[in-house]
Amino acid sequence: MAPPLTIAVKRIHEPAGPGEGARFLVDRLWPRGVSKEKAELAAWLKSLSPSDALRKRYHGDTAESDEAWDAFRLDYFAELDAGSEEVRAALFVLDSAAAAGPVTLLYAAKSAERNNALALREWLARR
Repeated sequence: MAPPLTIAVKRIHEPAGPGEGARFLVDRLWPRGVSKEKAELAAWLKSLSPSDALRKRYHGDTAESDEAWDAFRLDYFAELDAGSEEVRAALFVLDSAAAAGPVTLLYAAKSAERNNALALREWLARR
């Protein structure tokens, strides 16, 4: 059995810290106010982010209820499970980095409790 992956989740607006390992942005849009140099990314894995339609639908629900979050996660997991060629390529990059050491998934959302990077980490742990 493979050892469990070490995957942290962090908001991209926070400075890079020691021990984070390879840093991957997993948002479809580049975050405002963050330079590419300051981000210190190993890669920008856009294809692992939710589709534009899913992102807009979820963020359109201003209450961000538990039901909306659960529905978002299920739809996002279905998108990841569909495994387009771009998704498979991004997963290869992420898996290779995780095999070499810690990985940090970066997101730009304001919510630390409900964001696509947390959902992605959950999906990665389950696969």
